[in-house]
Amino acid sequence: MLDMNPMQMVARRALLPAALTQSVPAAFAETPDVTRTSRHYQFISTARVIDALLDAGFEPTRAQQTRSHSSPHHARHMIRFSYIKNELSLLDAIPELILINSHDATSAYTLRAGLFRPVCTNGLCSQIGDFGLLHVPHRGNIIHNVVEGALQIARGFSDITRVVEQMAARALSDRERRDFAAAALQVRYPHAERHVPVLPDQLLSARRNADFGNSLWLTYNVVQENLVAGGLHGRSASGRSSRTRAIRAIREDIRINVGLWNHAMTLLDR
Repeated sequence: MLDMNPMQMVARRALLPAALTQSVPAAFAETPDVTRTSRHYQFISTARVIDALLDAGFEPTRAQQTRSHSSPHHARHMIRFSYIKNELSLLDAIPELILINSHDATSAYTLRAGLFRPVCTNGLCSQIGDFGLLHVPHRGNIIHNVVEGALQIARGFSDITRVVEQMAARALSDRERRDFAAAALQVRYPHAERHVPVLPDQLLSARRNADFGNSLWLTYNVVQENLVAGGLHGRSASGRSSRTRAIRAIREDIRINVGLWNHAMTLLDR
């Protein structure tokens, strides 16, 4: 297994409680959104789930929530956790747990496997088999089910490690890299028949020397960062000069990340 230089491979620091409260106030709601939830809705504050995950060995490292003018204190929120007991060392990434929830009945507790890449602070979502995506409805023993689901995903981190190594060993031809970038644009802009503001080759432009290369892993990371971080020069539908937007919405972030990951997995089978 290849490792990064220890000076480069630095895990994210755990978020302090004050920073977590500021980033995702909806996680600390004391009641649900009564205008959107029914009497059958079982309310368990995400704050209680966070405490349980802390006891199980997870630390929150990044958090965000969806902008909501109608119910900002109950909106969808996403928190990423590192697993303290994890001793796996990937090429240049660290496995993480992603927790998504809301208190307005728009989202059950959702758990995903993720990757944090310190070299470019990418938040990559992965889904390998059934272990990488779990839904915990707002009923039953929610806290217990979330913790058990989190530990189940953590046990599958070794599977992600093997896949990342396979991606790093898989060399892509110039044609395959362009096809991957073109497919990524279709993921980002599902209504491509309307207008796509940038060209596939722009997604293949590495933003740092460490990302130059033709492996599937490097290509995937370069394309992902260019899509999610935005800032690429392009043309609007009217022909005006424009820049692509960064992806900030949680649902869109997950949709794009999962779509890219799934497409990358198809290249490992060729």
